[in-house]
Amino acid sequence: MAKKLNSVVGIDIGSRSIKVAELKSQGRDVVVTALGMADTPEGAVDHTGIYNGDAVANAVKAALQHAGSGVSAAVVSIAGQASVLVRTLEVPKMSPTELREHMQWEINRNIPFAESTVVSDFKVLGDEDPNAQNMDVVMAISPQSAVDALMSCIRKAGRQLAAIDVEPLGLARSVHTSYGEDWKDETVCLVDVGHKTTSINIYKNGKLLMPRQVPVGGEMFVKALADARGVGAEDAESLLRRVDLSGVQTGAGGTQEFQPYNPFAEGGEAPPAEAQAVPAEGDAPAEGAEAAESPAPAAPEPAASSDDAKALSDVMGEFIAEIRRSIDYFKSKGGDVSRLAVCGGGARLKGLEKYLNQALGLPCDLYDPLHRLQINAKKADADYVDAHRQEFAVAVGNGLYILYD
Repeated sequence: MAKKLNSVVGIDIGSRSIKVAELKSQGRDVVVTALGMADTPEGAVDHTGIYNGDAVANAVKAALQHAGSGVSAAVVSIAGQASVLVRTLEVPKMSPTELREHMQWEINRNIPFAESTVVSDFKVLGDEDPNAQNMDVVMAISPQSAVDALMSCIRKAGRQLAAIDVEPLGLARSVHTSYGEDWKDETVCLVDVGHKTTSINIYKNGKLLMPRQVPVGGEMFVKALADARGVGAEDAESLLRRVDLSGVQTGAGGTQEFQPYNPFAEGGEAPPAEAQAVPAEGDAPAEGAEAAESPAPAAPEPAASSDDAKALSDVMGEFIAEIRRSIDYFKSKGGDVSRLAVCGGGARLKGLEKYLNQALGLPCDLYDPLHRLQINAKKADADYVDAHRQEFAVAVGNGLYILYD
């Protein structure tokens, strides 16, 4: 962009909810001045990206109103398994002109979409060894129709699109900003658990080393519990919030024997997915809404049991196997992983970080995208922020565009 922005709203459009984070710069620091979310209309976002632009635009407006965001410039991630492909490549060091020609060749041979008209870009990843013979480059490819749909949606929501981003690079900014000192020289696998899919991205010193997306997410956890209990999805999701995985043993039976669905395609990683999350709970009623009569006391919700945790064993086995497969693939290329971190709506599953630690033998923490950031949000009180901070990882990463680009 020609003009440097000092404030922006980062937007994360998921199939289940839309998250927004407004950030303003103060020198080399930023302040989070608004946080909010809204439900994504059912069926409005699918694996192809935005399916119903008008409905999504209205939901983006609702999220912005919920946050109290007044900033006009927006940075948004393009999402959807059929909407974007992101890959990191190691190429010989070459001049900028030679690199443009080489990357155009790489882009042409990697287009996975039926649509022939695409939008593409690439970026050399920094911190290269000056004596190295190769350099790392990340490329992104998206169908023109997906980009047009996203631009139209943001325009209808009343915001000016400052940039279109991809989730792995937005999260890279967040990792570098919030954990650059804490995780210095560590190789971290950041697991972003969405509603339909999970992104598994590997970073070192804020540099993206490998992006991957797998078709396992919170929706499958809910379905497994619903089937075991014989209840509807809404009741199962409520029950899922009370399941505690921290005491569940992860022996060889489940995770070792399960055959994961989505192996790596020849040549590298699968494209990253959108960052998706569960909807906010306890949002305030719309302005002007009248108070309803007090309802009769609701029946007590059923308590979660050890059987509920066991009911998740198969899908958790698939989930663990996909993370292990990603780490093993990275190791096969000469890398290693020293730490796990988990974010997204699925990170609200109690004890998930302890479960991953036990299953994979690596330290695992809940990832906090607001770590080391000053928060002065207009409408988000401390309780709301604490309850939902893992869900804002992509939105905050998009907002951090003002510091890095």
